[in-house]
Amino acid sequence: MPIAVPLHRLQLQPGSAVTVSNIGWQEFETLLQELPEHRSTRLAYFRGTLELVSPLPQHERAIVIISDVVKLLLRRAQRPWESLRSTTFKQQEIAGIEPDDCFYIANFAAVIGKERLNLMIDPPPDLAIESDLTSKTEMSAYAVLGVPELWIYASGRLTINVLQGDRYVESIHSPTFPDIAIADVVPTVIQRANEIGTSLALLEFEDWLNQQG
Repeated sequence: MPIAVPLHRLQLQPGSAVTVSNIGWQEFETLLQELPEHRSTRLAYFRGTLELVSPLPQHERAIVIISDVVKLLLRRAQRPWESLRSTTFKQQEIAGIEPDDCFYIANFAAVIGKERLNLMIDPPPDLAIESDLTSKTEMSAYAVLGVPELWIYASGRLTINVLQGDRYVESIHSPTFPDIAIADVVPTVIQRANEIGTSLALLEFEDWLNQQG
């Protein structure tokens, strides 16, 4: 006999994921309300398919480092920004996603002071960052939400995905940072963090930036 367990009661082990089909939009909304606000589990929903992912500790560490690299680059260029971290972004009845981190840069002023957004009237993040994202559900959700640039870090490699039309195309350049070889910089800083520690690796990167003039 099959055993029915409410989705909000599922306890995923770090590094595990669950995919559930035929989930209605209202069921997704109910799940968001039932789950605790501060949690490690990430959700992705696209046209009836729901994914729940529990990241590994090294996943979180990589995201922190990448986010700090982004902040250093923005500060160096004196560009204002707002980060909404893992805010739930939704396109009614179609898609929902919780980034590992995200940045509003061109549209930073539109989200100042906001914790939750309505993408019917608010813009999507200019840049979203994910670690170990391989799911078509998640990629499709980001595309529907209209996020212009999506970075995915996995297996020591950073992939830059740029939205063209209704799908992402991999690029060697970041539209957000066209003058920096982001695909090379990020893996290098993460590798150095594994060797000498995060704070020293970021200081080393900042020194390198200053030498670029």
